Amino acid sequence: MKNWLAMILAGGLLGACTTVPPTNVHQPMTARPAARTENLAATGSIYQAGVSRTLFEDRRARYVGDTMTIAIAETTTASTKSNTNASKTTAISASVPTVSGLPGKSLQGLALDASSSNSLAGKGDAAANNVFTGTITVTVIEVLPNGNLLVSGEKQVSIGAGTEYIRLSGIVNPYFINAANTIGSGNVADARIEYKESGVISEAQVMGWLSRFFLSFLPF
Repeated sequence: MKNWLAMILAGGLLGACTTVPPTNVHQPMTARPAARTENLAATGSIYQAGVSRTLFEDRRARYVGDTMTIAIAETTTASTKSNTNASKTTAISASVPTVSGLPGKSLQGLALDASSSNSLAGKGDAAANNVFTGTITVTVIEVLPNGNLLVSGEKQVSIGAGTEYIRLSGIVNPYFINAANTIGSGNVADARIEYKESGVISEAQVMGWLSRFFLSFLPF
């Protein structure tokens, strides 16, 4: 009995803790820039080689550790509709007329009727509409050999007792990055975009751990 009470108490404590929802985006979700190879010694001048960029170089992301903003504008609409109708009708009729002057009068007036009918009607409808808009700033975590950038990032927003997690990762072609260092989510290859939340509202939509435990082995 004590063991059961300990298990229930431990499960209750674990259920009370807010856990971070799992993710499928590329890891890690941030990266530190590599150390610059230039001489970082202070020279007393305004120009510092370690932090400078050439006059003809813009501020678009191109190195590991650089950041860029992605404008999320995802709209998906899908619908399907199907109808099925089938019918079949069969009728059989047989009768024996009035018999006169011949044996077998006991069969006169005999009639046989048979009929059958089969019908099938089916209908199915499915529709889905999803809209996801927003912005998120991600970090370049790897520069691929062809120059494309592997980016990943996360944004956490805490409102009251709940926390919202917005995550994004994918492959970015530097050619599509505009002068404001921004790119639309539609130009991100292999994009993984997530919007998840943790807190009281999300936990209310999940079956309790004890119920899931019993359902895992009960045959009914």
